[in-house]
Amino acid sequence: MGQKVIGVDVGGTFTDLIMADPGTGDIAIAKVPTTLDNQAFGVLSAISTVGADLQDVAAINHGTTTTTNALLERKISKVGLITTSGFRDVMELGRRTRPQPYGLKGEFQPLISRDCRLEVPERMDADGNVVTPLDESILVDRIKQLLAAGVESLVIHFLHSYKNPSHELKALEIAKDLWPNDFVCAGHMILSEYREYERGTTAAINGAIRPVLDRYIARLQTGLKSEGFAHDLLVMQGNGGSVSSAIVAETAVNTVMSGPASGVMAAAATSRAANIDKVITYDMGGTSTDVGVVQGGVPQVTAELDLEYGMPIHVPMVDVHTIGAGGGSIAFVNDAGMLQVGPMSAGATPGPICYGRGGEKPTITDANLILGRLDPEKLLSVDNPVSIDDVKQIFVKEIGHHFGMTAEQVADAILTVANNKMAGAIRMVSLAKGYDPRDFSLFAFGGAGPLHASALAKELAIPKVVVPMKPGITNALGCVVSDLRHDFVKTVNTPLADLDISVVKEALEQQAQDGLDLIARDNVATEEIVFLYSVDMQFQGQSHMLSVEISGPDVSLEDLQKGFDDAYWARFAVELPEIRAVLVNLHTAVIGKRKSFSLETLAGTDQAASLEDALRATRSVQFGTEKQDTSIYFRDKLPMDLQLTGPAIIEQLDTTIVIEPGDKVTRDIIGNLIIEV
Repeated sequence: MGQKVIGVDVGGTFTDLIMADPGTGDIAIAKVPTTLDNQAFGVLSAISTVGADLQDVAAINHGTTTTTNALLERKISKVGLITTSGFRDVMELGRRTRPQPYGLKGEFQPLISRDCRLEVPERMDADGNVVTPLDESILVDRIKQLLAAGVESLVIHFLHSYKNPSHELKALEIAKDLWPNDFVCAGHMILSEYREYERGTTAAINGAIRPVLDRYIARLQTGLKSEGFAHDLLVMQGNGGSVSSAIVAETAVNTVMSGPASGVMAAAATSRAANIDKVITYDMGGTSTDVGVVQGGVPQVTAELDLEYGMPIHVPMVDVHTIGAGGGSIAFVNDAGMLQVGPMSAGATPGPICYGRGGEKPTITDANLILGRLDPEKLLSVDNPVSIDDVKQIFVKEIGHHFGMTAEQVADAILTVANNKMAGAIRMVSLAKGYDPRDFSLFAFGGAGPLHASALAKELAIPKVVVPMKPGITNALGCVVSDLRHDFVKTVNTPLADLDISVVKEALEQQAQDGLDLIARDNVATEEIVFLYSVDMQFQGQSHMLSVEISGPDVSLEDLQKGFDDAYWARFAVELPEIRAVLVNLHTAVIGKRKSFSLETLAGTDQAASLEDALRATRSVQFGTEKQDTSIYFRDKLPMDLQLTGPAIIEQLDTTIVIEPGDKVTRDIIGNLIIEV
């Protein structure tokens, strides 16, 4: 039986793959253009590139942007909603926020159109008591009405079902007998949490993308099996854990933000192996930049994500902030006459100008090329080489003539604007949440991240930059090192003074058992099962909640009170003993630890004896307004006892690393480059 493992991540521009053999330590990587029409083709192409014999592969773990892109581009299935009488418009009314905070108008298109949102007589009160019985005959009529309207996916969402799901369960049973496919879900089974708007929207998102994900996974699994792969594909979830493809579509909403989560998990695993306590993750790819925070080797997790206006997703996900700034981000002069970079991207097709696929708009990648930071002879995925002079002419034509600037000045300005935009994203996950960036290292990865990391660190006063061995395929590495994970949430919403602690114990034990059942369904070998427990708490009368870690089902009321007091003090430095604390939600994460993979194997064994032996060339590179003769090094040849002072350029297959003038570079035991800014 094969032992090799494959991690593959589909990004907006490139599909990245890493194949590792834990027995021999052999590594193979691939980076191929993403096939946007059918991502499965890109995945199979990457597997073919590394020459993998799938009969010798034990596991393939896949991070995907399929569901995220489907939502953002509204390429979703037609969804129908059956809800409590009087509540069909809850998901459109939302929380009285507006698409545009300022101005007199804004557009919002709900996921489910009003004609496909139908009501049935039924009602539970807030304590889970039946007020109005479910009218089953009208329910059947509503289901038939939606089928006649061509609805593919059905969502059943009743008021207060998190407290008493009996009506939803009965409606689900009836619907499954009438519905022609498996795309039927009940809201409480996706999210058993109070707040009908967020619970309903999360269920609606699940319904909208479930058929999309199901068809994509089926195509990919079929392609893999035809090549000899004999196991179930694993799929990354937004919570940083994996799940078997056999059951992933049932909770498709959990795969939103799958791609960014895999990168953060790789950063967490790398920082643990390198004994780095605090890192800010900075993942710059071809289309976007994702930033997050890892402390003590554990990523920050949130259960409150707004993918865009009117699309709150309340399932646990790695806390990542995303902006539209990637290597392919287009620079242009806006209507106000100012230079703007992104969020529009040249993507994989046509891509930056220098890719030679017909791109005619200046991008960040083209700017790096003009400044000498990229080698035109070593760009990946170039169809028809374009001369630097041609790129410069376009820069002057599109932007330079507006400001009387040369192509080099335009390129430098583009990087300045882009870096400022990315620094703002890092401030959002650090300063805005009470973290001082000076206490962290910047963990830079993605195909474009190491190009900008030193400049960003200088802007934010971050003292060190960490560049992993394979930055361009770090997200794929995250798929290799991730474990199985299933998350559960249940609303209690009771003041501690009135709480029956046995209710907490029973609920947490049930969540743990449900997690064990799902891991059994994953049918993947695990070495250990880990349970993580936490609760959401707040002061009575407040809407803001704090997450409090707890030891497990045997937690006491005193433990809950003390945990909340400590968390409140840590966040606000305030004690409010006169206000009652309320236990709102119970959370359980069940993690199935897979066989570990040694990151030290990524460092390779081909190091040169001295720095001079790793030197490839010298060329003129522009830093700020000055050009400097700069040494170009092979990353794989750098000696273990590396001591290097910038300026320098370090090249490898999957990325280029810019060392700013004066920065000092060393190398740690697992091959990470440590840049002291």
